[in-house]
Amino acid sequence: MAALRFVRSVLKSFQAESGLEPRLFGENIRVTAAEPGRVDFELDIKKEHTNRLNIIHGGTIASMVDLGGSLAVASRGLYATGVSTDLNVTYLNSGGQVGDVLKAVVTCDKFGKTLAYTSIKFTNAKGELAARGSHTKYVALAWKHPENIVEELSPHPHRK
Repeated sequence: MAALRFVRSVLKSFQAESGLEPRLFGENIRVTAAEPGRVDFELDIKKEHTNRLNIIHGGTIASMVDLGGSLAVASRGLYATGVSTDLNVTYLNSGGQVGDVLKAVVTCDKFGKTLAYTSIKFTNAKGELAARGSHTKYVALAWKHPENIVEELSPHPHRK
């Protein structure tokens, strides 16, 4: 439960402090589950998220890859989630249209002192894999943030 609460607080910070996320996603994006290394979130697709074909715009999905990577890093306890070094998106099926919900599952695949590697999958309202992506974050400076809770969210080996 600590990871979910922490990731939601980081998303709230993005919504309050960023120029992009509050304008693009508004209150239409929400974290539905989180544990260390994994976050589930979803977007209610609105007109402002679509292209001229009235389906979700690839740029909206790319922004979700970026935000999702940050949330995956946050799920490991970093409040300051670093900066992007690489971002990739592959589009496989339509992500949906206005009124649909696009679901995402993002994992932090490797979490180091300098870099964090994340991957994400998007599922449309039909249950199809709509897109997948990856996002690499430079996190070396993020380790110094006073609101980090890395120790609390780190896996602890069972003691005998």
